[in-house]
Amino acid sequence: MEAAPNKNAAVRREGSRMPALSTSPFLQPARWRCPQNSPGRQRRHTLPASEFRCLSPEDAISVFEIEREAFISVSGDCPLHLDEIRHFLTLCPELSLGWFEEGRLVAFIIGSLWDQDRLSQAALTLHKPRGTAVHIHVLAVHRACRQQGKGSILLWRYLQYLRCLPFARRALLMCEDFLVPFYEKCGFQALGPCQVTVGTLAFTEMQHTVRGHAFMRRNSGC
Repeated sequence: MEAAPNKNAAVRREGSRMPALSTSPFLQPARWRCPQNSPGRQRRHTLPASEFRCLSPEDAISVFEIEREAFISVSGDCPLHLDEIRHFLTLCPELSLGWFEEGRLVAFIIGSLWDQDRLSQAALTLHKPRGTAVHIHVLAVHRACRQQGKGSILLWRYLQYLRCLPFARRALLMCEDFLVPFYEKCGFQALGPCQVTVGTLAFTEMQHTVRGHAFMRRNSGC
């Protein structure tokens, strides 16, 4: 989510790592195929041209560098600080998604579980393992890759991936008003003003229902 800057309050989180899930077809690398006689055909051990996968704590620095550049100039702070990124990627890596091109991170989403109908201040720092709502904390794209539709493509893939998770029923996020049209185009519906505020900033809370998850699992190999 292109979310609010985080508070400086102490971070409190609950729960433990959820069981590892089988690889979803939505996360399979999208590889570029070389022509049969192309020089590239002879190369081995090269990285896939484009790959989508869940993130790990080892990706935290790359994530933070992209997030910091995307948010500091606009809001003066980041939705997640480096220690919080590492914590979420340790606790619930299956709720993250990164887009890599030639091995370099170009866009990402980080989420966690929430167990209430609406987001509250505590949702900024907590992961609720028994929750059924996926709180999208942050969506960010590398500055060199913006204005290319990567944010909407990544979000679409993430929502399709959530359909394969048996516990996920909906996705929640909070954003500033100027981002509402972007998320509406991605299928989100506005729920109204969010209870969460950061300084003088106010946000709109948005929701996307993860429909037909059982059907999707039966018919997509999840």
